[in-house]
Amino acid sequence: MVQILKLPEVARLTGVGRSTIYLLMQKGHFPSSVKLTERCVGWRSTDIDAWIESRQPACSGVAP
Repeated sequence: MVQILKLPEVARLTGVGRSTIYLLMQKGHFPSSVKLTERCVGWRSTDIDAWIESRQPACSGVAP
């Protein structure tokens, strides 16, 4: 089931702040929001999950 996530939840799940989320959206590097009402947007949980899965690990886990 697809849920609609509000900005605080998206920021918590991704570890990315509000300003960075909107900057990445402008650059096409983050899922677009869905307009819910005149003044309210959200993100599809499936889009956010896919974005998180597409990120590369920060460390390969192999010691130099």
